[in-house]
Amino acid sequence: MSTTMEVANKLVALCKEGKFEEVVSTLLADDVVSVEAAAPPGMQREAKGLAAVRQKGEWWTSNHEVHSFEVTGPWPHDDRFIVGFRFDVTFKPEAKRFTMDEAALYTVKNGKVVREEFFYEMGGV
Repeated sequence: MSTTMEVANKLVALCKEGKFEEVVSTLLADDVVSVEAAAPPGMQREAKGLAAVRQKGEWWTSNHEVHSFEVTGPWPHDDRFIVGFRFDVTFKPEAKRFTMDEAALYTVKNGKVVREEFFYEMGGV
């Protein structure tokens, strides 16, 4: 079983390499709950399970052109950790380019992420 810091370090390493799908397939629990600061268009704020998280990721990928990104952290606290993200993206439907600063809080149980919560300013999109 992986410790919280092992999961955190692996998640950060994969994100820094742009391997976000590998994070989903290897580090998230089957029954993971993913909570956004706001609901993506046509979806709920809360995605439950890997299929719903993948659907949310597919929406992000198809609607955003990522020009660059930075990943910072992790910052641990018991069974949780925070990771910082900064994205330079264009929201394709509106051709609107912006910088998005985001913090993600992950909760780990039995070596897998069981909950992820994303915090960001709502002015971007």
